[in-house]
Amino acid sequence: MTNSKLKNQDLEIYEIIKGEESRQQQVLSMIASENFASPAVREALGSVFTNKYSEGYPGARYYEGNTYADKLERLAIERAKELFKLPEGWGVNVQAHSGSPANLSVYIGLLEVGDKILGMYLPDGGHLSHGWSYEPDAEGVDHSQIKYDGGRRKVNITSKCFEAVQYKTDPETQLFNYEKIAEIARATKPKLIITGGTAYPREIDYKKMRAIADEVGAYYLADIAHEAGLIASGVNASPVGIADVVTFTTHKTLRCNRGAIILGKDEMIKKINRAIFPGLQGGPHNHSIAGIAVGLAEAMKPEFKEYSKQVVKNAQHLCAKLIDKGFDIVSGGTDKHLFLIDMSKKEILGKKFSRALALGGIIANKNTIPQESNTPADPSGVRLGTPWITTRGMKEAEMDFIANWISEVYEAVKGFGNDMPFKEFRDKVTELPEIKRIAGEVSELCGKFPLDI
Repeated sequence: MTNSKLKNQDLEIYEIIKGEESRQQQVLSMIASENFASPAVREALGSVFTNKYSEGYPGARYYEGNTYADKLERLAIERAKELFKLPEGWGVNVQAHSGSPANLSVYIGLLEVGDKILGMYLPDGGHLSHGWSYEPDAEGVDHSQIKYDGGRRKVNITSKCFEAVQYKTDPETQLFNYEKIAEIARATKPKLIITGGTAYPREIDYKKMRAIADEVGAYYLADIAHEAGLIASGVNASPVGIADVVTFTTHKTLRCNRGAIILGKDEMIKKINRAIFPGLQGGPHNHSIAGIAVGLAEAMKPEFKEYSKQVVKNAQHLCAKLIDKGFDIVSGGTDKHLFLIDMSKKEILGKKFSRALALGGIIANKNTIPQESNTPADPSGVRLGTPWITTRGMKEAEMDFIANWISEVYEAVKGFGNDMPFKEFRDKVTELPEIKRIAGEVSELCGKFPLDI
C-alpha cells in the first residue's frame, strides 16, 4: 500500500492505517466472518470507481457517463453466474451494500409489510436480519424456555416490519431438527422461510427445507453469507437451483471485499432489483463491485478450491485437538470454516475467554450457544474461524500450535473465575507473563506466514 500522499496530507489517518496493518500482521485473526482480500482486490476497491455515481442498472442509469460502470457491473454479474453455476432462468444482483440490506431487499421485494417470516433463533446461530425479537424479561434466564415466536422486543428492522417466527436447533444434537421446523411452519404458515446464520457449524439440507417451504406455500431464502466461498468451491453443498433466492456477503469465505450478492429466479430478481433501487438504496458502490468482480475471478482458479478444502481441514483439525484438550465443541465438530467452544462448564465464560485470547494474540469473538442460559452480552461460547489464517498459508501443523495456545490461555486465566468484574479481569490478564509469552509466540508464528500488505 502506497501511503506517501496520505502521509503528507493526513498523518493521523496514515498512522492509524499503519497501526492496523501491523496488528493484522502480528495476530491470528480467527473471527469467522473475516478474511484477507488480495492486493488486486484492494487495488480495484481503491480505484477511481469510487468517484462515480450510477443510480439504476446497466443500460438504464439515471445519470450519464456510465459506460464503464455498466461494463463493470455486467462483468461482475457474469462472473457470479459462472462461479455459482446458475441454472437457466436465474439472475444476479451485485448492488446490495452488505448482507443485511441484501436480505431486507428480498423481504421488501417478495413480501408485504406484516407478512410472516420463519428464521433461525439467533442464540442458536441465526442472524439479526432473519427477524430477531425476544421477550424483554428474558435476559439472564434459560433461553431454551423462550417461545419459538420470539417476543415483544423487536430488535431488528426485519422483526419490526414483519412478523418473525423462529426455529431452534435440537437440544440434544444441536443440529437442525427438520421435523420440528416443518411442524412450526405448518402451525404458523410463514410467507418466507430462511436458513443460514452466523454460527451454525454444520451443513444444511437445502432439499428438506425446500420441501417444507413447498408444503406451506412459502418462498425459501438461503442466506449463505458464511459458506459462500466453500459452496463456490464445491466443498459445501449449494442451495442454488433449490432455494428461490440465495444471498451472501462477499468478504468471508469468498475472500473479496465487503459487499453482497443476491442470486435468484429471474422473476424474483426483477422484484428484488426494484426493492434495492429505488426502494432501499441510491447509487451502488461501484468501487466495491470492482473489488468483488476481481475476487470472483480469483475464486474460479483451481488454487481457490484447494484453499477452501484447507479452510475446512484446518477447522476440523483444530476442533479435534481442542476436544482432546477437554473443550466442549458445539455439535461435536464442524463441516465448515467455523466452530463454537462451549464454555458453560468452564470456570470462565465466552466474554472473558475471548478477551484473554485476544490479549494472547488470538482474535476470536464471544458468542451465544444453543440452549444459551446467559445474556448475549456475556454468553457461554466463543466462536472461531479458519478463513484468514488459511489465507496466510497455515495448515494442520499450525492448528496444533493454536490448540496448545488456546488451552494455555485458559489454564492461565481460569483461576480468576467468572465472578470477577470484567475490567479487573482484563487488567490482571494483561499483566500475566504467560499471556505475554503466548502473544510473542503467536507473533513469531505470524512472521513465518506474512500477509501481502
